Amino acid sequence: QVQLTESGGGMAQAGGSLRLSCRATGRAPTGVAMGWFRQAPGKEREFVAAISWSAYTTRYAESVKGRFTISRDNDIHTAYLQMNVLRPEDTAVYYCAADPKGTQTMETAGTEKGIIAYWGQGTQVTVSS
Repeated sequence: QVQLTESGGGMAQAGGSLRLSCRATGRAPTGVAMGWFRQAPGKEREFVAAISWSAYTTRYAESVKGRFTISRDNDIHTAYLQMNVLRPEDTAVYYCAADPKGTQTMETAGTEKGIIAYWGQGTQVTVSS
């Protein structure tokens, strides 16, 4: 079993930055894509970013392109989401995800029930104007 633990959430002002981390423990997976999703109050969960095992492929939601950067360090089984130029509409609970099906599946079907193999518990990000 794999456990994903997020950290780094908190409060920021608009225009500020935060960096989220997601560490995989337990039966740390190899060869899996990792990604980030978010869910704002009253809204459905949405895809934010994903990165392949090799880090060669990254995918981003249009709303975060140019502002957010996903990366990973396989030596310590950790993925990161650097969030810059934050906006109030970025306020949400951010969830880390891991799945062997790859980044395209994460982007196109990751919000469907049962698609993603592993989820973190979520970390709150609040951006004030």
